[in-house]
Amino acid sequence: MTELKKTDFYFDLPQELIAQDPLEDRSSSRLLVLNKNTGAVSHHVFREIIDYLRPGDCLVLNNTKVIPARLLGEREGTGAHVEVLLLKRREGDVWETLVKPGKKCRPGTRLVFGGGILKAEVLETVEEGNRLIHFEYEGIWEEVLDRLGEMPLPPYITHKLQDKNRYQTVYAKYEGSAAAPTAGLHFTQELLTKIEEKGVKIAYVTLHVGLGTFRPVKEENVLEHHMHSEYYQVTEEAARLINDTKAAKGRVICVGTTSCRTVESASDESGVVQAGCDNTEIFIYPGYQFKVLDALITNFHLPESTLVMLVSALAGREQVLNAYTEAVRERYRFFSFGDAMFVTGDDGKC
Repeated sequence: MTELKKTDFYFDLPQELIAQDPLEDRSSSRLLVLNKNTGAVSHHVFREIIDYLRPGDCLVLNNTKVIPARLLGEREGTGAHVEVLLLKRREGDVWETLVKPGKKCRPGTRLVFGGGILKAEVLETVEEGNRLIHFEYEGIWEEVLDRLGEMPLPPYITHKLQDKNRYQTVYAKYEGSAAAPTAGLHFTQELLTKIEEKGVKIAYVTLHVGLGTFRPVKEENVLEHHMHSEYYQVTEEAARLINDTKAAKGRVICVGTTSCRTVESASDESGVVQAGCDNTEIFIYPGYQFKVLDALITNFHLPESTLVMLVSALAGREQVLNAYTEAVRERYRFFSFGDAMFVTGDDGKC
């Protein structure tokens, strides 16, 4: 494949369909089921996902935890406002960050947050204009961040989040993400318990979501787009659960594109998932041959995004765009706090 056009993944999305607030009941969001083999679409409530799962399947969940990564402060000496978004911890108290406004924050610039509770110095500018920043504080970093930081909601969400936990999955465990693995937001603990009682295995993997996943594709030829590196970890137990499922002819169903990218990155050429940790820059688009994943639970994504391209790799571009057109027509809610989609190769409920 020599060229894949960004515009091939465009669809028209009315602004009012972008969900601004999470639903009170996580599992009451809507669920569009797409058969990747036939293109058939059906409409449901998310908690009905259990009817599409069968004993012997393995659900793969990303248990990363979003940190309150948005810091509002000022430049020392001038008092000018500055916003810092923590992307990735490099070492110790040095973080790779996204800074606004960036032009004024050259190496050597000093920053102050919370009236001096947290101070920082810009060390250098790295790729994409990101800044390496060294932070200075007394006490425990996590407590300082929890006190001063805000949840890094995507820019298309303009409403203030009333409860920080609503931008976390109920199984979030390991801190490190700059964005939530949003497909997992639909699960309640009660629903997960029922799923396990049905005989479905649950494997937890960790991928700390960076903003690279959400960066717009700027090149018209998709193949020239470069994905940013994200850290992932697969435990021995998770690898065993996934590999045993494949060996027994069960389905590996990833919850979210991040879980998908983790297992595909961690597997060898024969589709056997290896335990361990690493960084991945995997970019999945049409033409990709999935080695591990059989089905995908995901949210509805931005037009021309790498996420729409990943779903299109699984179900075909035309079928995915047809399903999105149907979702718009049926007034589904889009993006992080929106509704869900289940892409499967099976005909119906179990």
